[in-house]
Amino acid sequence: MPTEPRSPRLAVLIDADNASAKIADGLFEEIAKIGEASVRRIYGDFSNARSKSWAEVLSKHAIIPQQQFAYTTGKNASDITLVIDAMDLLHSGRFDGFCLVSSDSDFTRLAARIREQGVDVFGFGEQKTPESFRQACRRFVYTENLLLGVGNAQDAAPATKPLQAPTAATPILKKVIGQMESEDGWVLLGTFGKQLSNLFSDFDPRTYGFSKLSDLVRKTAAFDIENPKGGSMRIRVKPVEKKGKGKSE
Repeated sequence: MPTEPRSPRLAVLIDADNASAKIADGLFEEIAKIGEASVRRIYGDFSNARSKSWAEVLSKHAIIPQQQFAYTTGKNASDITLVIDAMDLLHSGRFDGFCLVSSDSDFTRLAARIREQGVDVFGFGEQKTPESFRQACRRFVYTENLLLGVGNAQDAAPATKPLQAPTAATPILKKVIGQMESEDGWVLLGTFGKQLSNLFSDFDPRTYGFSKLSDLVRKTAAFDIENPKGGSMRIRVKPVEKKGKGKSE
């Protein structure tokens, strides 16, 4: 019998000092969409009040804690240990991707180094995460989106207030479609979505309150949408309406 293709094998490395335990459920649900979390490690001083909250969810998600005591003020032993482990795992050649969970820009070089090796990096952090780290990842997911409800085609309003209004996405969407080659202005939504991810690693429809890109595009009301029967959805920027000329006196 033919064997099913194996899911991408992922190494999940969590910076407990820069990630909240509240995201744990949503985090691993999101990672499951990417592949199999073969390694699950978390780094921090779990005697510290900030990291202690993770202790309650470690067993639920089979996360292995890497205890690091803060022997010296101002030195982050957790970050150093995470980087060392990441490089060891990278050179083992056993993983198809890494999930780095942190809002700390110190991991920018680590993400870039892993990608230089031809291995994907998926970042997870808060909106405050510096752009350098976000752009160093193939894809970056805001952890706030892992806690928010989203809308869909039937329910145009999201369950909770999104991080940004849908109209805030319009300039980004227009910029991407403007860079795509098209004789008549129409582009396939699937192709558009891939280009969008390539140019903006942190773009996520959930940031604007929607689970699907197509629903967000509709909500902006800035695009024409064509969904032919049996064909793929296409979109284009709505043509600018020309104002009628006044009558000459």
